[in-house]
Amino acid sequence: MFNRDPKAQTRVDILIGRTARIRGDVDFEGGLHLEGHIRGNVRAYGKRESTLSLGEEARIEGEVETTHLMLNGVIQGDIRAPGRVVLGPRARVLGNLQYGVIESASGAEITGTLVQVAAKAGAAAAPPAASSAPADPAAPGTAPAP
Repeated sequence: MFNRDPKAQTRVDILIGRTARIRGDVDFEGGLHLEGHIRGNVRAYGKRESTLSLGEEARIEGEVETTHLMLNGVIQGDIRAPGRVVLGPRARVLGNLQYGVIESASGAEITGTLVQVAAKAGAAAAPPAASSAPADPAAPGTAPAP
């Protein structure tokens, strides 16, 4: 989407189509792209970095844990993504968001708290939320750091 990182996680190991409706938890490794609807928690497992991407019509009702997140749909639940989070113009987060680095397009909405977390061991560590500068309250899709 807006990723400026040349080694962006673009690999998709699992594709869940637009007409799919899943009730229950989904565990994945590598890359998962969702166009459908999941009512349950979505979690990456294993030691590899993971990427979860949601299309414009995609929706998750549950908690999300992944290294990187590319969101242009809706997540209703708390999110933990210690890598990069990219929010597209139609992204909606209804829950708390823990992130390492975040990019947000105009129009993205977050209803919850934003907390910056340290990156995984071996990667460049992000400063903790307490030492971060407060978010610009006038910027769309942002919330002040706790």
